[in-house]
Amino acid sequence: MNGGSGEAASTAVGPETLEWKFSQVFGERAAGEEVQEVDIISAIEFNKTGDYLATGDRGGRVVLFERTDNRKNGPQRRDLEKMESSMSRHPEFRYKTEFQSHEPEFDYLKSLEIEEKINKIRWCQAVNGALFLLSANDKTIKLWKVQEKKVKKLCRMNSNTSKAIGNGTVDSASLSYSSKQCLANGEHGTRTFGCLSNDFHFPPGGIPSLHLPVVISHDTSHVAGCRRIYAHAHDYHINSISNNSDGETFISADDLRINLWNLEISGQSFNIVDVKPANMEDLTEVITSAEFHPNHCNTLAYSTSKGSICLVDLRQSALCDKNSKLFEAHEASGSKSFFSEIIASISDVKFAKDGRHMLSRDYMTLKLWDINMDSGPVATFQVHEYLRRKFCDLYENDSIFDKFECCLSGDGLRAATGSYSNLFRVFGCSEGSTEAITLEATKNPMRRQVPTPSKPSRSLGLTRAVKRDNSEADTNGNSLDFTTKLLHMAWHPTEDSLAIAAANSLYMYYAQ
Repeated sequence: MNGGSGEAASTAVGPETLEWKFSQVFGERAAGEEVQEVDIISAIEFNKTGDYLATGDRGGRVVLFERTDNRKNGPQRRDLEKMESSMSRHPEFRYKTEFQSHEPEFDYLKSLEIEEKINKIRWCQAVNGALFLLSANDKTIKLWKVQEKKVKKLCRMNSNTSKAIGNGTVDSASLSYSSKQCLANGEHGTRTFGCLSNDFHFPPGGIPSLHLPVVISHDTSHVAGCRRIYAHAHDYHINSISNNSDGETFISADDLRINLWNLEISGQSFNIVDVKPANMEDLTEVITSAEFHPNHCNTLAYSTSKGSICLVDLRQSALCDKNSKLFEAHEASGSKSFFSEIIASISDVKFAKDGRHMLSRDYMTLKLWDINMDSGPVATFQVHEYLRRKFCDLYENDSIFDKFECCLSGDGLRAATGSYSNLFRVFGCSEGSTEAITLEATKNPMRRQVPTPSKPSRSLGLTRAVKRDNSEADTNGNSLDFTTKLLHMAWHPTEDSLAIAAANSLYMYYAQ
């Protein structure tokens, strides 16, 4: 996928299929170990440079990881030679710190419990070496500052124990006393007290028995502090937050409204999108996800439960009640069923780094869009087509309402999303690519790979829509497990590396 001309895209040759390998795992549970509800990861995000990774869980905690294979001081020459000779170099991370972002609350006016679960995390611009990030639960957004602080401690006392009389005491023979009484405000009386005279001088070499502490920098610790709290602006659960490219504002979205905030002002927000009808009985769709354009600060996109994506230009009006563009995938006539509207709901939408394309995820498919072409998706990828005949079972156990996220690689050539049984899919997005592989969130990700077809089916027309059904009924005959699902994942912004959240475990993979 490229934001260049159509001719260049049509003649480009698709990249080779990547081979994915296991890199790291954090929080791996032992066989038979029960996962605590509060430990399940509910949000994951790389920062803009890819040097830091943040995860949020259902217990309201935010955990930060930092990259260790490219430190700021740079590797030595010997290390560089080793890296050149080794082709397996990949991003490696280590635990940095964690903090409690949200606590459970109770709304007494609505008699409603507010969970501490972290719904979204977004990184802000770093300032003076300090990290800034936004975290949101159902009702409240917080701006956090994480920085390193040196821990100082008393190392030793420069006392001579052989001459010391007591702890901090001084031999009276070494001091001279005033013959005048010491009173308040510098007054003097006739009675003598044991206070030092104004003309007292330390003897040469100091006083051996005087204890002077020596303070040294012992270690560094990471301190997280809440700088802003953005609250009382949403009547419904917050499903999205997104930073603007101007570095000063961000948006937050719930089911019916999108609000615009200034990072420096926590007590006021502006409602820019409102889909709430005058009569709630006329409500037909809700907002499911929203994101700012990566380059244009006046443009944002939001998705709806009807399967449409609305592109909004903030320059048109204060309340963006009209869309500048509407993107919809038209369903074939006669194929509608009771489940059609449910599975059409878009759970996540992401802009590509170039800002030219968008990626959306509904329950069954992953769709790639060109913002200059609103007639339909550029490509459609079938994620788990074998579940279509199991809609009744999925509806009964509420799995059909699961909200899967999606992500794009930094170069825009590939997309990834999750499925059930700890499986996730990676698709090639470039013109002519047939890459579509199934991987498992384990230490051996390739063991359940589904073979890709040699030639994908294409439909004639201007949209160049590509439909790829690469899934057999339950890959390789393995039984389905709807309780182990990969809802959250993130792609490294500059390298082919994926971070996958599987329950309470964080798996890292890289490709060559």
